[in-house]
Amino acid sequence: MNLARGARRTAQLLPDGPGAALEEALRVRDEEIAASEAMATRGADLITELCGRAPRMLTHCNTGGLCSVVGGTALGVVLELHRRGTLRDVLASETRPLLQGARLTAWELTRAGVEFRVAVDGAGPFLMARGEVDAVVVGADRICANGDTINKIGTYAHALGAQRAGIPFVVVAPESTIDPDTTDGAAVEIEDRAAEEVTAGFPAANPAFDVTPSDLITAIVTDRRTIRPGRGERPDA
Repeated sequence: MNLARGARRTAQLLPDGPGAALEEALRVRDEEIAASEAMATRGADLITELCGRAPRMLTHCNTGGLCSVVGGTALGVVLELHRRGTLRDVLASETRPLLQGARLTAWELTRAGVEFRVAVDGAGPFLMARGEVDAVVVGADRICANGDTINKIGTYAHALGAQRAGIPFVVVAPESTIDPDTTDGAAVEIEDRAAEEVTAGFPAANPAFDVTPSDLITAIVTDRRTIRPGRGERPDA
């Protein structure tokens, strides 16, 4: 959502010339940087409040500077906890089938000097059940009016695992990711990607995203506020 909005803002100024479009693009960039900083602070404060100790975090897909100029959304929270010296451990799920976690998040964590382990996607809920995760933090591609969240495939499974384990499941995304015109996750068309990403010549079920219902989400952290669906709070309020 926020990528499309930024692109539209810039494209609308093209009739005024490339200079006007560039100025708007730079404003979008600066807003993204400020949003990342605000989310990192607010998210780290919330995780500290919820966990009450140096947390062991699990994150999914890539939500760092590669997707948000600098810092990031969910990964920005992890990095802020690291900067504070209050991060105990990080598990980066590999994020099949394109391995955004095992390739991109792992690269960003390495550059930041954060110790971590890559976890196969299917291991996440079991690692939570075994007591190896204190909180799950993920990003979002779209947040619906009721709080249902669309994110990379595998997010829903982590949310179910977190609920079963009794640990926080926190979504971190800029305010511009909220789509008040989409009532809930059922209204979102999910892309099915090519079978070739998964198999060699066999049919495959390969949805790119999934929907995490709002009742599985402990909190939604944006650059402006913290929304707690469990308390009846909605993004469109």
